[in-house]
Amino acid sequence: MMAISTHNHRSNPWPGRLSALLPLGLLVGLVFQAPRIQSGRPLALAFEWVPGLNVHFALLLDGVGLLFALIITAIGLLVTIYADAYMVGHPQRNRFFLYLHAFLLSMLGLVLSNDLILLFVFWELTSLFSFLLIGFEHASAQARNSARQALLVTGCGGLLLLVGFLMVGQVTGTYALSELPGHAAQLHRHSLYLSILMCMLAGAFTKSAQFPFHFWLPNAMAAPTPISAFLHSATMVKAGIYLLARLHPVLGGTPVWMTTLVLLGAFTALWGAAVSIARTELKSILAQTTIMALGIMTMFLGGRSAPALTAAMTFLLVHSLYKSALFMVAGAIDHQTGTREIEKIGGLARFMPFTAAATLFATLSMAGFPLFIGFIGKEIMYKGALTEDVFPGLAAGATLVSNALMTAVAATLVLRPFWGQPRKVHPSGEAPWQMWIGPLLIGGTCLGFGLIPDWVGHWLVEPAVRAIHVTPVDVELKLFYGFNTPLLLSMITILMGGSFYVFRRWLRRRLSQLLPALPITTEGLYEGLVAAVISFAKWQTRRLQNGSLFQYLVVIIGATVVSVGWVFLGSAPLSALWNPPEFPGWLGLLLIAMLMAIGIVVQARSRVLAICGLGVIGAGAAILFLVFGAPDVGLTQILVETLTLIIVAIVLLRLPPIEPQPDANRLQHTLRLTLSIGSGVLVSAFLIAVTQHDVDRTITTFYEQASYIQAHGRNIVNVILVDFRSLDTLGEITVVAVSALAARALIRKKRSAP
Repeated sequence: MMAISTHNHRSNPWPGRLSALLPLGLLVGLVFQAPRIQSGRPLALAFEWVPGLNVHFALLLDGVGLLFALIITAIGLLVTIYADAYMVGHPQRNRFFLYLHAFLLSMLGLVLSNDLILLFVFWELTSLFSFLLIGFEHASAQARNSARQALLVTGCGGLLLLVGFLMVGQVTGTYALSELPGHAAQLHRHSLYLSILMCMLAGAFTKSAQFPFHFWLPNAMAAPTPISAFLHSATMVKAGIYLLARLHPVLGGTPVWMTTLVLLGAFTALWGAAVSIARTELKSILAQTTIMALGIMTMFLGGRSAPALTAAMTFLLVHSLYKSALFMVAGAIDHQTGTREIEKIGGLARFMPFTAAATLFATLSMAGFPLFIGFIGKEIMYKGALTEDVFPGLAAGATLVSNALMTAVAATLVLRPFWGQPRKVHPSGEAPWQMWIGPLLIGGTCLGFGLIPDWVGHWLVEPAVRAIHVTPVDVELKLFYGFNTPLLLSMITILMGGSFYVFRRWLRRRLSQLLPALPITTEGLYEGLVAAVISFAKWQTRRLQNGSLFQYLVVIIGATVVSVGWVFLGSAPLSALWNPPEFPGWLGLLLIAMLMAIGIVVQARSRVLAICGLGVIGAGAAILFLVFGAPDVGLTQILVETLTLIIVAIVLLRLPPIEPQPDANRLQHTLRLTLSIGSGVLVSAFLIAVTQHDVDRTITTFYEQASYIQAHGRNIVNVILVDFRSLDTLGEITVVAVSALAARALIRKKRSAP
């Protein structure tokens, strides 16, 4: 696989470098707010956005929001520096940084939103910009398909999430996240609780790649490596985890919440860990281990004890650190060697010493070795698993096996590529400093945080846990808790991981045989569903959009008559409709004359007679306007009708005589007659129903009062068209002008044709 830097296109490097100031400034600002948040004083900002719908542009920075925001901005800063070298020479380099930081701001908006509807807006923005970033190399069919798959899966989950948010607002009367914990008991007792929970979990599970929606994440590795390091390790895939954490004090604690999250989280973790052993491509391995980590976090958020939630927040930080570093390392290896296949590389440490050091630190934290923050996170995980309210044995077993497999994967990532036997593929040297400084800093942070766990717990983890736990808790992270069950399980993890590493080739062969043999996969179901939708769309297009104007009108009018008429007649009895208003005798004669003219138009065998019938209908409509107080509309009707008749006469009189309809068209004739009568009856019924009630003159009164005062016009119709509906009128004029230009172009082309 060729590295991106092989492009020869020259681009200005400064936009990318200057864009690093955005995450840097945000990071510094968040750091200065940390003391306030740790002391229990959240920072809030709110103003009205859509007051009619009770929607506010409300932001809240509390413990959990601060933890996520620090991860987003810190990793975003290092990824920006990394991408400055990785994307050198790419012709769309500036567009890349625009998408990257638009996504960063969307993620920040998501984790800082204090209004459910605002959160949904940012939720969808992250889906949109992730689509653009995953499909950044749009010339690649794989990138386009992966981007579309990610958008469809997360987009469908987002729609269900919106439904859940609206139901929460209906039940509680508020969309403010900070107010929802006070309505937790009300939500738990409500009949809509299960529906709300399923919608929320659908949104969270699709975003965070939980089973059965896990398949889109490995395919999203078609994105450039900086995107994988940012979106798929530290930010977007954590959005679902953030949502579960934020909703934990609102919807959590019930048996269905705990059972669903523990079971699906444990299965997702085991699946991702097992599949990662079967992969040999660096980004594919890291993608599967990300699925494992997301499953573990989901499983712990299913609990309600302080250790379980502490484990979730601690592992969130641990995973974001080592995984972002390893993704950037994978890109550096690809950049220097042209491949990400582990079997093709070896002995890279002497060529890429800084990258090797970064990889060593990150993998040691991933494996949970002592002195690293990953070791502390692992012990907290075992303590949290043993305190789960449901299936504690399953949670502990899934954590043990998953961590052991991660230990084997960590050894695979660092030993063979960097200290194994050299292979045919040799790097050209160490990667540019921008590509190793970030992983090295993160790797050093993994070690540094492991040496000062009390500081990490005090400033980062404890405020986050307090924000999502129903009661205040004190979080204490230690490098050594003493000889206890979590320490024993940590030791067993290292031993099991070493065994898995020794037998990794055997495991890889067995899993490589097993996975393709599965009869049904969720990705296969997705592909089948997409194919079915496309097939149905093609069939529907052939049936409904076949170029026949008659069929278009039949479908539109028929659907309107049936759907609207069914509802209307079902809600209004016929006896209530048969009370038409009184009208003078001359009006009845006029209506009879117009009906006779309609019959003449329909049955005429002479085009001249049909034109005369149309003239009578138009003149009758103009008389109605004139009599009932709309002389300007009546005059317009007469002018338009006259012009139309002239044009229609010129066209129709040049056509051949009307031929009698063959028997084959009798059905169409009957269908036309039925639809015409049905639509006429429906409109008449509507008009009669309207006359049974007093007309609401609110809008009329407004225009009567505002037309002269605000628009300085006495003709209300003209004022509406020119002032109150000026943009709409301009749009209509534009459409007419464009149509006229198109017609002129077609006429000129016809005349110039040989």
